[in-house]
Amino acid sequence: MTLDDWLARCERLHPKEIDMTLERVQRLREAMGLRFEAPVVMVAGTNGKGSTCAMLESIALQAGYKVGLYIKPHLVHFQERCRVNGAPVEADSLLPHFEAVERARGDLALTYFEFTTLAIMSRLAAEPLDLVILEVGLGGRLDAVNCIDADCSVITSIDLDHTEFLGPDRESVGREKAHIMRPGRPVVCSDPVPPAAIAAHAAAVGADLRQLGRDFSYGGDRQQWQWAGRGRRFSGLAYPALRGVNQLLNASGVLAVFEALYERLPISAQAVRTGLALVELPGRFQVVPGQPALVLDVAHNPHAVAALAQNLDQMGFFPRTHVVFGAMADKDLAEILARIAPLVDSWHFCGLPLPRAATAAALAERFEALRAEGKLKSPAGVGVQQHADPASALAAAAAAADPADRILVFGSFYTVGGVLKNGVPRLMSAASPSTNKPAASSSS
Repeated sequence: MTLDDWLARCERLHPKEIDMTLERVQRLREAMGLRFEAPVVMVAGTNGKGSTCAMLESIALQAGYKVGLYIKPHLVHFQERCRVNGAPVEADSLLPHFEAVERARGDLALTYFEFTTLAIMSRLAAEPLDLVILEVGLGGRLDAVNCIDADCSVITSIDLDHTEFLGPDRESVGREKAHIMRPGRPVVCSDPVPPAAIAAHAAAVGADLRQLGRDFSYGGDRQQWQWAGRGRRFSGLAYPALRGVNQLLNASGVLAVFEALYERLPISAQAVRTGLALVELPGRFQVVPGQPALVLDVAHNPHAVAALAQNLDQMGFFPRTHVVFGAMADKDLAEILARIAPLVDSWHFCGLPLPRAATAAALAERFEALRAEGKLKSPAGVGVQQHADPASALAAAAAAADPADRILVFGSFYTVGGVLKNGVPRLMSAASPSTNKPAASSSS
């Protein structure tokens, strides 16, 4: 069986896409003897998880450590989820680990996420690693990743998302994420205003909570920034290569993790500087130079979209902003559209290749209804088009854009992945609009 064969099989094993429980993965973890010798850092949160994982990985690599990373979801290829030493593993190297999960499960029905999580953790456990970084998928308490005991847990910014599973308010969401803590072990919270449930659960289980603003802090000017923790300091730091208004929050949490693990994983200031300077994470306010400029962002909840809007506002002047947008139907579409609409001059709504996705027609209909109700602060004369997929939506936006404009592709990972499947598009100006179309390249 190929990797694609296994993934197709995983989609058919369980009647539900999401069936939140730890019981199945805990049973199989024990049956497979799955464990890590290296320190494990587990990262949960609503937004900032991917950036935090990428910075942890980049700094550790610059310090000379061998790093394994489980990050999700993927943009183009499944094996992007499993990284060793900064690069995705080969697809074929995952096959024995899918087979190992299949042998261990017997007649136990696993969800796609449970099966693939166990396979990737098995693949990482087979490597002689110095650090393992595991990104939580949904919530924390019942997420499959939480079958592993982390040596240090991280909780990034917390906001409302997946409310049908995690609860209707930040306290409920925070309570679910807090369950990745372990007694006597450090937990870093980089949310500047965390729900009270975080501190309450840390006290209840006896975890060593390290809170931004109390146990570590940061400051700086337009040129550089500095960080101070309980016993260590870093100064004269360049800003992270990842763009965005919240990246210093994420970077501060990362440095707090390395302070907490310093006895086992000492790092130098030079590793910090170089790691932050070289960190890459596709699809997180990724700006691709060109004419027009292209911005790629996987923001798909109101909190992330608010940060995206702020980042766009700080980019400088562009005559027009053209947007390609596709999302799951269960997202808070009204709030997402409301937060970004004031910056958008033309919309290109697109369909996505999975049942949970909103159709392009449904997105356009929702937009028009909100505009008719006066719930969107949208510029006059905004155009609305519908497209079958993200690639065709981008082609149409590029054909309509002037060289000085910008195009934003945002929403679901499938939206951004849909325009990256043949490489990063490079949009080039031309004498006539007919030649101003995206040309895919293999650059990243």
